[in-house]
Amino acid sequence: MREKLRVAAYAVCVRDGQILLARSPAPDGTPEWVLPGGGMEHGEDPYDTVRREVTEETGYRIEVTGLLGVDSFRHLRGRRGPRSATDHHGVRIIYEGEVVGGELRNEIDGSTDLAAWQDLSAVPGLTRVRLVDIALRLWRERPAQGRVESV
Repeated sequence: MREKLRVAAYAVCVRDGQILLARSPAPDGTPEWVLPGGGMEHGEDPYDTVRREVTEETGYRIEVTGLLGVDSFRHLRGRRGPRSATDHHGVRIIYEGEVVGGELRNEIDGSTDLAAWQDLSAVPGLTRVRLVDIALRLWRERPAQGRVESV
């Protein structure tokens, strides 16, 4: 079985009761809302990753105002067996960010197709990835250990 590690950094940007989200197609093509952010490049600091990714996906420049926590998960991808399955381990670093410049725009030729502010009260009704809920819990609860139990 192959092992794959992916480290990524994401931002929770909230202002005036709204959260900044991006939309990305799920594997089946269904659009789902995600936090702006993404995978670290080799040698890149996660702090720089989150700022670069937010700009790429939304057009905004952010100031990182805090570290909210880390989420780690594992799952198997592909058929089971020594050569066809992948044990995927994702480590997601979640920061709080404040928009300090730029203009809202959609990503061009990237992993997302739309960036938008969504009312916090509307988030439960959105089709979204699990990380949005985890990040919002970290933002609201601010646990000292930087971790919340699975949602």
